[in-house]
Amino acid sequence: MSVSNSDLSSSASPSDDSQRASDPLLGRRLLIVEDDPYIALALEETLSEFGLIIAGMARSLEEAVRLSRGDGVDLALLDVNIGHEKIDPVADALAARGCPFIFTTGCGRAGLPEAHLERAMVEKPFYVEEILAALRAELARAEER
Repeated sequence: MSVSNSDLSSSASPSDDSQRASDPLLGRRLLIVEDDPYIALALEETLSEFGLIIAGMARSLEEAVRLSRGDGVDLALLDVNIGHEKIDPVADALAARGCPFIFTTGCGRAGLPEAHLERAMVEKPFYVEEILAALRAELARAEER
């Protein structure tokens, strides 16, 4: 599954100062877990343009687990399948410390970890607006708790 840069393009301008100043994502530290290097790079470049700070980029489950246990992450974007491994331990670690996250997948809800079926999900291929909206919604939900 690949996502082209055009899939991550946006009609929204990341430089619209009036909207950016009030964006709850501005300055938040994001962990991206994605095993496809092209998707990972496109996400990193695009999401940083919208004011997110990329706190970590993991392409393996081991690295993702390590990064998810640190306190330098405010929210996370998790690919459900990392190679042949499932993202479950990373989702569990983030949930245990109350860190909001969303899943990305090409498999639909059936592929989500059983313990996290209620979490937000964005299906591949996706657009940046979908990712941003899901991250904002999950952050708001976490702040209500």
